[in-house]
Amino acid sequence: MELPLDTSRLQQILEQERKLGYSDKAVIGGLDLFLSNWWMQYSTNIRNPVSLKQFKKLLPPTFSYISATPDKRQAWTASLLKLLETPQDNPVSIDTTSTTKVRRTAPKQTSCSADSITAPITSVKGIASTLSERFAKLGVHTIRDLLYYFPNRHLDYSHLQTISTIIESKEQTIIANIWEVRLTTAGGKRHTEATLGDESGNMRAIWFNNPYVARQMKAGVRVIMSGRIKIFSGRPVFESPEWELYDEGELIHTGRLVPLYPLTSGLYQRQVRKLIKSIIDTFAPQIPEIMPADILQKRNLVSLPDAISQAHFPQDFPSKERARVRLAFDELMLLQIGVMAKKRKWQKDQLGLPFKINKTLLKHFLASLPFTLTKSQHRVISEIYSDLSNPTAMSRLLQGEVGSGKTIVALSALLMTAANDCQGALMAPTEILARQHFLSVCKLLGNLGHLESQDASSAVFSEIFDKPLTVALLISDIKGTAKKELKNRLSNSEIDIAIGTHALIQKEVCFAKLGLVVVDEQHRFGVEQRSALRQKGFNPHMLVMTATPIPRTLALTLYGDLDLSVIDELPPGRQEIKTKWFSPAQRELAYRFINKEISARRQAFIICPLVEESDAVQAKAAIAEYERLSTQVFPNLRLSLLHGRMSATEKDHIMEAFNRHESDILVSTPVVEVGVDVPNATVMMIESADRFGLSQLHQFRGRVGRGQFQSYCMLMSENPSDIGRMRLDIIETTQDGFKLADEDLKLRGPGEFFGTRQSGIPDLRMAKLSDTSILEMARTEAMLLFETDPDLKAAKHRQLAIELARVWGTKSSEWSGS
Repeated sequence: MELPLDTSRLQQILEQERKLGYSDKAVIGGLDLFLSNWWMQYSTNIRNPVSLKQFKKLLPPTFSYISATPDKRQAWTASLLKLLETPQDNPVSIDTTSTTKVRRTAPKQTSCSADSITAPITSVKGIASTLSERFAKLGVHTIRDLLYYFPNRHLDYSHLQTISTIIESKEQTIIANIWEVRLTTAGGKRHTEATLGDESGNMRAIWFNNPYVARQMKAGVRVIMSGRIKIFSGRPVFESPEWELYDEGELIHTGRLVPLYPLTSGLYQRQVRKLIKSIIDTFAPQIPEIMPADILQKRNLVSLPDAISQAHFPQDFPSKERARVRLAFDELMLLQIGVMAKKRKWQKDQLGLPFKINKTLLKHFLASLPFTLTKSQHRVISEIYSDLSNPTAMSRLLQGEVGSGKTIVALSALLMTAANDCQGALMAPTEILARQHFLSVCKLLGNLGHLESQDASSAVFSEIFDKPLTVALLISDIKGTAKKELKNRLSNSEIDIAIGTHALIQKEVCFAKLGLVVVDEQHRFGVEQRSALRQKGFNPHMLVMTATPIPRTLALTLYGDLDLSVIDELPPGRQEIKTKWFSPAQRELAYRFINKEISARRQAFIICPLVEESDAVQAKAAIAEYERLSTQVFPNLRLSLLHGRMSATEKDHIMEAFNRHESDILVSTPVVEVGVDVPNATVMMIESADRFGLSQLHQFRGRVGRGQFQSYCMLMSENPSDIGRMRLDIIETTQDGFKLADEDLKLRGPGEFFGTRQSGIPDLRMAKLSDTSILEMARTEAMLLFETDPDLKAAKHRQLAIELARVWGTKSSEWSGS
């Protein structure tokens, strides 16, 4: 039976889209998704070849309504409406019997446009709301997220053996017949046990605490089985192996490189593996290629569909590595182009206020210091002063280890700002750090000039300039009349240097003439917070500082929009913090050492284990540890507790009390503040130290050793993995933060090196930031692309522009020039 093709719904939507100004709001999910579904349903049933040709011309596989300019959208809509409204000599018809078939097999025929892969995973058959909620905990919401949900590693089940040739403790695969399957009970739990054999012999397999296998596996079937072998009573036994029926088709769980995915409660490897294999088979072959053909050819990179497929289910290890290189290149290329665009936009749009550099002032300031600056500090000050004297506003990242003297460098820049009749602002992540900076700056300025007056929130100095220099502290702890007066003085240009927390970016805080913004521990602030402070002035210069060592190549990648300065040497005489890894048998010895230090009127930090579930679980664990230490280990000492569920004010009060020596031991989760200065603390004990990265361990270690006394870092670890053991060995013998950062990158591999999400940088899934060859390759190609087509207007860069817009959360027109 043939029926006229019903195009009324499509016509209604197109008419509505016209009324809405071609804004892509006529249908939920966007016009591209609707068109994809409409075309998938009807295209195979259009009998009129003329009509089919016209439809294909208007709806090619590469068509993307959302990426088109408003003018192109208008013209395309008019053309399609005209086609729909024009009567045909041969009516377009549809076969009702084949319609049912098309609908039933639609998932296999899905056209994978950029929009169809953004559909929620619930649109996939077999993924209900419960399963989607579990995936949501892992950040997987769309079909694209599943395609890019790469395994942590692969098990090598590609080595096929016979039963007589298998060896213990190695991953291997056999093809065998199941002779018997039975349920057994031991230790109150039910297990599945099977007897299997091939032409060379027989063996057993056992699945502990898993009676379900007995329901799925039947005697008499032929299976492929992969896993590790153990020898019991001289005979080989498979322990909880993976298995598949021999004639089930393409292997997923056995006989190949088998992916192991990160999971959460309610998800299982076999389930996730099978689902992702289905998604890849359906969607991967049709994913739009984002890289231009000339780059792929020049760099010998595999296609994107092939890379995604091989990243999940590789044919062999070389295929897996080729896939990783391609996907890592994509990530780093997109990252490079994004940060280069940010830098270009800043340099192009943001003309700054050039400062006159007063060399006499700098000379007097350096002479007033109670110590001599290092060569690194002198070099960095010169780099900053060069930026300040330019008409383009400075955007510079200053990195240097704890104690390397970043504050001195920042103060030299703030002084030069005041010398040019502008105001400077220094923003710290916590109130205690802001107060610490305020007291430190006041002490240094007291050596340069004469302190006229000082209270808890401001200080006035004479004999530095022709007029008094005023420094103020603005934090939420300062309230009422005092805060109101500070804000008034700031807006009236009566304050030259303002030091504070996020209180500096509150709406009601106004600067009269903000010339320089300094952000301390920059990775603790989001892009929006840094931007909010910068917007308090007319394109002020910006200096962001971090004590987290970052290898230069990585810094150029993550912060390509900033110029880079590094203080790569510590002041002479800086003491080494003695670091030792303690085994469980040495725990009592470690506790006795802490008691000894505290009896000498020193103090100690104890960092609780890293708990990944949540702040709430971490806080609960810290409270339990605090109570155990207070009652069982150090009952005669004063202990305090710090954890992530406390408010910022509570944390500050606890840290200040510890700084005043009102407690002997601070028990803390990993939230213990970076940069906190407690000169009397000499011991840092880190529980489950093997679970932290090297850079984080180094940051914890940097909390001690700030006074005149010898300090110690005690690493507690019960049963470290091979990588954990390597970390402990490295941190024991290495004090150089930059060397540790390099080693950390090698050990940690893919993912975030530190807080990239906070810094506004897209996450890296496949890029190993230690892989400098791919970094350099991506950087070179990004620079060449930026020179020839910075706005990505060329047709061959269209998909790249769309992907950049997705990754960086901008409109594609910002990249395509549309």
